[in-house]
Amino acid sequence: MKIDKVKITNFKCYEETFSLSLNDGLNVIVGGNESGKTTILEAVHLALTGLLHGRPLKNDLTNYLFNLGAQTKYIESLGTASPLPPPAITIELFLSGTSSEMAELEGNGNSEKVKASGVIFKIEFDEDNYKEPYEELLKAGALNSIPIEYYHTPMWSFGRKRITARNIPIKSALIDSSNSRLQNGSDVYVSRIIRDVLEEAERASISQAHRKLKDAFGADPNLKLINERITKAAKISQKAVSISVDLSSQTAWESSLMTYIDLIPFQYIGKGEQCVIKTKLALSARKNAEATAILLEEPENHLSHARLNELIADLTDQHGQKQIIISTHSSFVANKLGLDHLIVLRDGEVARISELQANDFFKKLAGYDTLRLALATRAILVEGDSDELVVQRAYMDANGGRLPIQDGIDVISVGTAFLRFLELATVLKIPVAVVTDNDGDTAAVERKYAAYKDSELVRICFDPVVDTGGLTISGKAFNYNTLEPKLLKANGLTTLKAILGVEAATEDQLRIHMRANKTDSALAIFNSATVIAYPDYIQKAIAP
Repeated sequence: MKIDKVKITNFKCYEETFSLSLNDGLNVIVGGNESGKTTILEAVHLALTGLLHGRPLKNDLTNYLFNLGAQTKYIESLGTASPLPPPAITIELFLSGTSSEMAELEGNGNSEKVKASGVIFKIEFDEDNYKEPYEELLKAGALNSIPIEYYHTPMWSFGRKRITARNIPIKSALIDSSNSRLQNGSDVYVSRIIRDVLEEAERASISQAHRKLKDAFGADPNLKLINERITKAAKISQKAVSISVDLSSQTAWESSLMTYIDLIPFQYIGKGEQCVIKTKLALSARKNAEATAILLEEPENHLSHARLNELIADLTDQHGQKQIIISTHSSFVANKLGLDHLIVLRDGEVARISELQANDFFKKLAGYDTLRLALATRAILVEGDSDELVVQRAYMDANGGRLPIQDGIDVISVGTAFLRFLELATVLKIPVAVVTDNDGDTAAVERKYAAYKDSELVRICFDPVVDTGGLTISGKAFNYNTLEPKLLKANGLTTLKAILGVEAATEDQLRIHMRANKTDSALAIFNSATVIAYPDYIQKAIAP
């Protein structure tokens, strides 16, 4: 049993209905800040449990859950002849699988009017109970916000039946390593996982043991004296007032027992360790056959490289049994889990990487900053550090001193992996420029990038002129067609040696120096107060 698709309307950043299809196993969601990654995780968890931030949402309704655009349209309509009805938040989950429980959720009571199994969670105006009070407020012109006090949170099956979270066969575990939600000193989520790991008889045994604690606590002579004093001081009729252990429900032990890790209370261990423990407990749910959706918010937070590797290995091993939805800003996490699982949120749209030929490359060499490319508005790909520095300085000189990243343009060093990054950029529809040397063979460059010759997204930038000369180094002909010789050609010996602070009597001496000190030379150009001239192919790369 898995979640096939989630549809969100009017919830937080999503006004128009947002639809996202999910893989059965791993789903890695990436996007810029405020792109809606966390909202998706919260929406799925809310529709499966009715909980938001660890608490029943029905007790914590607020206007801030509604999309700001939907709120504004509603409020602006209140003073008109045709006011809009109070807005509603809708979260639909389309489910797949076979079981008697799934059959109970089947019907066509969904936004697509198709026969499917699923649930609908709503935050909507309670017309049955509050229609008249609402109309009175509307007539009196007393409304200036969503009347949230007249709202309720029903949960429906696609079969148009009212249900609760207990009716849904898929259980949800939302893990956010940046937060610990405590109840009487115990982490709420850890307590819930431990409860689910236990069998019914084991939970009953713990409850009985907890009751014995109450009896022993109440029998303590010191407590008896204290309770007698409290009763006398309170003077409430003839009834006794006392303090004891909470046993008001069968599950009172869940909220009063503390979880310890090596005799240290759970909330006092490191945040990274908390994240790992929560995730591993969720992965080892009571029954492997029980469907569980694990929602993991930025697992890279607070984790060392080694611990993150360990966690990713567990997620990779388990995703055949569990459906895992992860939000991340980490290229390492995205690469290691596989770019075929990657879901990129861009401007409210969803971009996917399916059957990407470069997937195995990025997975094995996880240091590549794939997410820098995936999250950039535009990118300029260069071969190395020296190219990156010079391109950045060229952009600054042409744009009032602003760095490219300040305009959403990321300059990324990709080594020799240009084609792999271009494949990724093409799938994600990201405008990209390639800055490359011609190495004395322009025909070879054209052949290499022939597939992108007519692309509207990809701009291949190289010098079409092949330069030659008589310089040799250790018996090998010098390459006049890389960045450094092209910079010397554009600026001349006097200008460039002054910027680099080098005593060079000839251009060949400066060429040899720059070849041996590529990064230092580029850094000197980047930091120089003198504005230099840049070859045309670099100007082409930084152009709008």
